[in-house]
Amino acid sequence: METALLFRDDAYLATCEAKVTGINERGGILLDQTIFYATGGGQPGDTGNLERKNGDIVEIATTVFGSSKSEIVHVPGENAPVPEIGETVICHINWEKRFGIMRIHTALHLLSVVVPHPVSGGQIGHEAGRLDFDIPESSLDKFDLTEKLNALISGNHLIGSEWITDQELADNPTLVKTMSVKPPVGSGRVRLIRIGDVDLQPCGGTHVRETQEIGEVHIRKIEKKGKQNRRVRLSLGPAPTN
Repeated sequence: METALLFRDDAYLATCEAKVTGINERGGILLDQTIFYATGGGQPGDTGNLERKNGDIVEIATTVFGSSKSEIVHVPGENAPVPEIGETVICHINWEKRFGIMRIHTALHLLSVVVPHPVSGGQIGHEAGRLDFDIPESSLDKFDLTEKLNALISGNHLIGSEWITDQELADNPTLVKTMSVKPPVGSGRVRLIRIGDVDLQPCGGTHVRETQEIGEVHIRKIEKKGKQNRRVRLSLGPAPTN
């Protein structure tokens, strides 16, 4: 059964009401709608809890996709009570973690702007993240990248989403920066994230509304992971002084 993805229209929803539509064979909880983002595209699934009418709290350890990209499975923590099918619950995500992920994810989009090379991998956390770039020879400097990133962030570019058809994406292959993760196609349309006039690329993840919300960031480390692979690690906050 399809789950309405409320986070896709409003990533700032921290709570919502939902109805339990099923429990899968592993005890995963299916809802008619959700604010929980499912693991995918390098972004981890949301954690949080489901509040039952009787006061029980169902801790959600992670969130994953079910049998399709439109079915979201909320994985309960060990020994958590399981709600009944048809029951109405109140969803609460771990907002502090989610907002950190939104800031890092958006910052990584900007990193792909200041390092204009194909992205071969990546990982998103709530305090730090990384991108791997396909670069034959590299003279990347972490202080230079940090300065360029913070300049883009302080420009306070507005961030929004728009949709194009699968065919429009096929006709514009340069929109896709990632080599290892391809945008989901087959449903007829693909979601794009636009950062002002700075960046436009396919993405199903959650982002802040304007770049200034990211706050200051710094490039923590640049690693050589292969002949043509440079891993750039980014963290929230200013660089440590020692």
